[in-house]
Amino acid sequence: MTTPTKLSIATRGSALALWQAHHTRDRLLAVEPGLEITFEVIKTQGDKILDIPLAKVGGKGLFVKEIEQALLDRTSHIAVHSMKDVPAELAPGLVLSAVSTREVPWDALCARAPTTLAELPHGATVGTSSMRRQCQLLAVRPDLKIAMLRGNVPTRVRKLDDGEFDAIILAAAGLTRLGLGERITQLLPLEISIPAVAQGVLGLETRSDQPEVAALVRRALHDSAEEKKVVAERTFLLRMGGSCSTPLAAHAVAGPGDTLRLLGMCGMPDGSKVLKADVTGPASDAPALGNALAELLLGQGARAILDATRD
Repeated sequence: MTTPTKLSIATRGSALALWQAHHTRDRLLAVEPGLEITFEVIKTQGDKILDIPLAKVGGKGLFVKEIEQALLDRTSHIAVHSMKDVPAELAPGLVLSAVSTREVPWDALCARAPTTLAELPHGATVGTSSMRRQCQLLAVRPDLKIAMLRGNVPTRVRKLDDGEFDAIILAAAGLTRLGLGERITQLLPLEISIPAVAQGVLGLETRSDQPEVAALVRRALHDSAEEKKVVAERTFLLRMGGSCSTPLAAHAVAGPGDTLRLLGMCGMPDGSKVLKADVTGPASDAPALGNALAELLLGQGARAILDATRD
């Protein structure tokens, strides 16, 4: 198998996406210093539509379809994604070649003054565009006013500073990667907010007919232990089959030996009903864990939530 000498990386143009693309480039160069690497910066539908909640414009794949098309059109060799944005089913002809080591996976509260979720004043306005976050926030603080928050990470932080919100919720990973970790006033624990599937992980897609590119990407960035966690989480998501309007979450935690504990959530957007469950089993049987967790929640009544929130 011949190692490529020139590669193009397809990426979104946000500060976070470009950080991820440059990180990927640096890791590739660390294993193949002679590579010539360029970037193809693409504006996705999710980047263009900023005045409508993601759930109302079809959140699944909004940030990846155009990136994937660059691979299918053969203008790029590698697509770099935030793994949480990647739909449970990949486009035909593409493969997920590598998943990175996970950055801090938690949701982060950012407030203008140092405070926690419990300490926010009654009726405080909190910005988020995520049904998952909204559901879990309202479950513990039903008094909060949830307002739509769109835009890239620096834009969201600027809206907080401009006084549009009392607090905002973002992925801690994005803030950390952009050097904005000091803006975090509380990392929300699992008991309050189970993260999105694969939150904090980078996903690297390549074409299925280019195994030499996939092999290089795996050598540079792949974390096989993280892959098992991601497979468990994504299998759960696929089995649940919720719409963009269904609050769903799953997070895998390494246990003793070769075990994983997989936690999951399914709830109503207004937080009036939140179902949670967890399963533990061999990491080597990650798909079974994901399916088992889904069956537990479906047995608790998640089917009614899925039906009620279907697009």
